[in-house]
Amino acid sequence: MSGRNLPFVGIPCCVRQIWERPFHTVADRYTEAVISAAGCLPLLIPAIGPHVDVSAVLDRLDGLLLTGSPSNVEPHQYGGPPSMEGTLHDPDRDATTLPLIREAVRRDLPVLAICLGIQELNVALGGTLHQRIFDMPERFNHRRRGLAAARKLTMDERYGPAHPVHLSPGGRLTDLAGGAGEIMVNSLHGQGIDQPAPDLFVEAAAPDGQIEAVSLPGARFVVGVQWHPEYKPLENSFSRALFMAFAQACHAIIAGNTANRRAA
Repeated sequence: MSGRNLPFVGIPCCVRQIWERPFHTVADRYTEAVISAAGCLPLLIPAIGPHVDVSAVLDRLDGLLLTGSPSNVEPHQYGGPPSMEGTLHDPDRDATTLPLIREAVRRDLPVLAICLGIQELNVALGGTLHQRIFDMPERFNHRRRGLAAARKLTMDERYGPAHPVHLSPGGRLTDLAGGAGEIMVNSLHGQGIDQPAPDLFVEAAAPDGQIEAVSLPGARFVVGVQWHPEYKPLENSFSRALFMAFAQACHAIIAGNTANRRAA
């Protein structure tokens, strides 16, 4: 068979200090989900900010997946007040992902944004964030449990269903859920969307009103979810459908490029 039929999905890395040295990292559940649930090949993008030519990177990709992370988008990126002392940030990731998102959207490249990724998507397109949802009296604790307690849990307990989200009628996620108005999701985030970016459609919200999913109307596939569908996606029908829809959009990029080459 001529041509390339395996989509390449770029995954920007986080910068982590390990043994007092910086490493560019991605949790293996994201790469595994891209392989097993989407049938695509993950390619890691180092978080080297302005040293990345986003156009050259995206020339070689068929999709972009943005991962969760313990770090938070620096508030100056969306005009927010300074973070409280001790808040974990990753400025090199910010400097990498935000331009990548904007250029991917401009190119109509498929984007799947997870946890921190949905926050980056919202900021990149002009939205703002709540920095500490767990301190807001009108919200419940979306971190589920304190960090000390979470460390004593098994992975299945940490990433198990935590609360429902209500899906917006007519939204892309409602279609993926087979018309269901509600699904159960896990919940491990301290930050979340405040004001959604002007062009984003709110796809889902928690019972307390916190925005949990967004999409970009008119785009081939730009979807962000605040939960973690990458955890055992083949065991969850909605997660499986979400990754399959992302994969189909990535395959469409390859098909379009092939058709353009033939026409030329």
